[in-house]
Amino acid sequence: MLSELCHLLDRHTDDERPETAVPGLRLFRSSVKTKPSPVVSAPVFCCIAQGRKRVFLGGEPFVYAPTSYLISSADLPVSGEVIEAPYLGFNLAIDAAAVSDLLLSLPPALLSKGPSRALAVGMMDEELTACAVRLVRLLDRPGDIPVLAPLVQREILYRLIQGPCGGMLRELAQPSSQLSQVSRAIQWIRERFDEPIRIEELAAVASMSPPSFHRHFRAITNLSPLQYVKQIRLQEARRRLLADDVDAATVAFAVGYESPSQFSREYRRMFGQPPARDASHRRRRLAALQSDSVPIEAVGA
Repeated sequence: MLSELCHLLDRHTDDERPETAVPGLRLFRSSVKTKPSPVVSAPVFCCIAQGRKRVFLGGEPFVYAPTSYLISSADLPVSGEVIEAPYLGFNLAIDAAAVSDLLLSLPPALLSKGPSRALAVGMMDEELTACAVRLVRLLDRPGDIPVLAPLVQREILYRLIQGPCGGMLRELAQPSSQLSQVSRAIQWIRERFDEPIRIEELAAVASMSPPSFHRHFRAITNLSPLQYVKQIRLQEARRRLLADDVDAATVAFAVGYESPSQFSREYRRMFGQPPARDASHRRRRLAALQSDSVPIEAVGA
């Protein structure tokens, strides 16, 4: 089955467009190892058919390969790199509403509270691998996608919920869980990252006391709330520098920094170079990769 999955992904991956006709399914490939690249990962199931990848959350590494998978249950600022190539894999978005609907069909014994961490690595078993193959096979039969894709995706969620990482999915679907409470604060940050943010406000959004919120936020994201805000701002700043012809000071103010010099220091600490030099270097690298027809791996798989 793994061999078939590798063959399917090799045929269907498009270096320019990772999206597919299956809702929520994105395919990725890389012929070379890559350096760590930051991205905000939404709730997602990540599967690899060939190669290996390493993802960092708050400095903690998570390595997965064809025999394992990565799963996230919140919007997390992570950094990912391909550490073994050639690399082929896919991401499947996780919908909290679909998880909630599935949980209504499961016996109460399966609904016990799981781990708090919102990122984990689990082992692929035969049933889950078979589901992954059936999902990607649908790309060869587009007419079957509207009817069969939701059924296969539901089975994948079922297998994940029954597995060792199922606790985080159960928490994702329960509005009163600590994960759901922290996720509300995360969404608030994502919508207002360019504004002054106070812990008391975030705790109120999460319906927690400030000390409890700080403790649970770090347990789930491996970052303090302020570290999370900083990473979100810096990743958005990098995106804007690459997309627009703007100077670093303008971007610094736009993402919520009051001091361009502080922005430059923190940007260099996170990305290894000052803002302008980093943007210039990445533009040249992307241009060189495209001119040489080298597959560009899309971060997040």
